[in-house]
Amino acid sequence: METVFGIIYPPPVGIVGFGKIVERPWAVDGQVVSRPVVTATLSGDHRVTDGHRGALFLAAVDRLLQEPARL
Repeated sequence: METVFGIIYPPPVGIVGFGKIVERPWAVDGQVVSRPVVTATLSGDHRVTDGHRGALFLAAVDRLLQEPARL
């Protein structure tokens, strides 16, 4: 698995990194199928925000990537 670690240089307070898309086994409706999967990471300055807001942001990115027509 490829992981991206972002380094934040001020004044930005966060950075999102995306790995490459790879085929992985995934459970869908009780069946294991092959699906394209991408790993997303978020680095944030905890002096400005917290992990909870970061998790909410990544969850929103996840939803949008699963429904690209909503972008």
